[in-house]
Amino acid sequence: MRIVFMGTPDFAVESLKILVENKYNVVCVITMPDKPSGRGHKIQYSPVKQYALEKNLPLLQPEKLKNEAFIDQLRNLNADLQIVVAFRMLPEVVWNMPTYGTFNLHASLLPQYRGAAPINWAIINGEKETGATTFFLTHEIDTGKIILQEKIAISETDNAGIVHDNLMEMGAELVKKTVDLLMEDKIEGIDQAQFIQSENELKSAPKIFKETCQIDLQWNVEKVYNFIRGMSPYPTAWIELQFPHQENQILMKVYETDKEIIQHALTPGTIVTDEKKHAKMALSDGFIHLKSVQVAGKKRMEIGELLRGIKPPKSPKGDL
Repeated sequence: MRIVFMGTPDFAVESLKILVENKYNVVCVITMPDKPSGRGHKIQYSPVKQYALEKNLPLLQPEKLKNEAFIDQLRNLNADLQIVVAFRMLPEVVWNMPTYGTFNLHASLLPQYRGAAPINWAIINGEKETGATTFFLTHEIDTGKIILQEKIAISETDNAGIVHDNLMEMGAELVKKTVDLLMEDKIEGIDQAQFIQSENELKSAPKIFKETCQIDLQWNVEKVYNFIRGMSPYPTAWIELQFPHQENQILMKVYETDKEIIQHALTPGTIVTDEKKHAKMALSDGFIHLKSVQVAGKKRMEIGELLRGIKPPKSPKGDL
């Protein structure tokens, strides 16, 4: 079976790797065009491109997926199957081309969490489990017939990075199993409608923007704790807080916290600190203990390091 693989980030590399290492016939890899990144605007290859170059795999990087020259290149590959992992939305002329169609690996238990950020939103919403799904591409995004699905647990201390890595490895195995079933003609996809009792039950996973990442002090402890986990280590939750002895608020990203549900009389957002090691933020029903943060222009640090760097304002000089 001739396979074309499409993907871009680290999450996709593991799936490509398992195919290559198990001697599947990957005839071409398709990834995003190179783009400048960082302060120096240096051209940076995608993780999938880096792996493809290491393994001397044929590579295409189309700017536009409807470009006639690209479509001709794709058609000339004569692929039996296309596999998509964390790539772009494909036009029908692309996904409908191979004999066995095109399947996608999605990091959720479809039909739940359709969209660009399924791992983040599952944790933000306090889910106890998630998973990965392979499904055939069709016109509507993330709605095609389900091929295989597997679940993993989400522990109360897992963040998006941990769940991402767990799903990346499990998802790669799921991709291999899906290809094997297709090669044996043992697949009859299951319509997602069979999993939906009511459209109101479906949870979405829309793309996350900077403003989406702001912590709301009106939320309770559980919601803030899950929100921070779901945004860590990327794109990262943020908030502006005023620490004791500081005239101005400090804008910071928050990576790691603990939670404490307890009655108190403090205003949400109030910071309680011993000034050297620990700091906690008051919410309506308890506290969020800040453990790992990052302020503008600095690297990620433990909260104690931040506290030791905060100096009380100097008293004005003058005659007593």
